[in-house]
Amino acid sequence: MTALVEFIKASVSGEEAVSSWVLIDQALINGFADVTSDHNYIHVDPEKAAQSPMGGTIAHGLLTLSMLPQLANDALPSNSGFKMSVNYGYDKIRFLTPVHSGKNIRGRFKVLNFTEIRPGEWRKLLSVTIEIESEPKPALVAEWITLHYV
Repeated sequence: MTALVEFIKASVSGEEAVSSWVLIDQALINGFADVTSDHNYIHVDPEKAAQSPMGGTIAHGLLTLSMLPQLANDALPSNSGFKMSVNYGYDKIRFLTPVHSGKNIRGRFKVLNFTEIRPGEWRKLLSVTIEIESEPKPALVAEWITLHYV
């Protein structure tokens, strides 16, 4: 068993890992809108969005979710010790608070389970929370499943 597998196994029910803050600005939101063809005014029209209940433009929920790999790469040990790692999916995704343009977010990660599925194949279950700077409630909570091959 590799040292990385031992390290991850030891981290189950351990401390949370926290990423650095990342700015979600209007340029990022607009770029995501272009890639996904989701140009709802609440995301891309600051003047019209300011008149909405949101009070300004907000990030797409899926943009917030898509930030998890970047935030995880900052907070968690590198996967370079594995032959391959792949995203297996998410459970219990909830978008709790919108991320307004110009806000900083960060990820909070905790390993819940790390199980060998078959020889050389491991499944990791992470509890993930995306926090918004100066906001009492998080933007997102989920469970993230990844597969690792040694």
